Amino acid sequence: MTALLYRWPKAAEFGRVVPKTKFYEHASLGSTVKDRFISDVRRITWAYKLAEATINLPGSGEVPEIQIFEIEAKEEDVAEGVLAAIDKAVRTPIIFEISRGEGAGGVIRMVAAHKQLGSGAPKLGPYFSTDWQPVSDDRSPLPTAIDLTTMYTALLEPLTPVVSRAGENVSDVVGRLTTVRALEREIAALERKLRNEPQLNRKVELRRTLKTKHATLVDLTSQTPSPATGDAN
Repeated sequence: MTALLYRWPKAAEFGRVVPKTKFYEHASLGSTVKDRFISDVRRITWAYKLAEATINLPGSGEVPEIQIFEIEAKEEDVAEGVLAAIDKAVRTPIIFEISRGEGAGGVIRMVAAHKQLGSGAPKLGPYFSTDWQPVSDDRSPLPTAIDLTTMYTALLEPLTPVVSRAGENVSDVVGRLTTVRALEREIAALERKLRNEPQLNRKVELRRTLKTKHATLVDLTSQTPSPATGDAN
């Protein structure tokens, strides 16, 4: 993944430490997730609030604000279930920065899931992340954007494992990635069947199916879809 951290604007600084119990109150958490809050999380800080009042970019019903949450891990990492519980408790989109270690040996990664707002509970896509990188690394300025919706898309794009295509918004990219992951599971299952299949004619059929699936996967992960399949995805 792309190694990237942003230099959040001073005007957007919020700097509020949030007790873990706040998220117990706002989400129906099972005992496993509660245990992970205790074992994984040292501190949660609501660090920045990107909004029209703080960075002079208008919001929308889709992205009224963007929150930046800093999470200090006790050990190696923080479970996705913990991130999802926080995401479900805060209605607006969140970008997480997870850090571990101290001083010169500290590392950090940025992680987020696309959050779609509607009349009911927000809908979360899969989580995407940068690699771990030194806390001391230089940070980049925020992407250029005309509003918070385009800012949100620009912040998420470097996290995704495929390159966005011309005209795609973040929902399109997440939808394509969901298809890619399902296809990867299908390919893995077919490869297992091929290894265990004793009949030659069945092996030939499985290889033919695998070749087709691999071609579809290449097309889905390319920046420019082939003319034959581009409108189908």
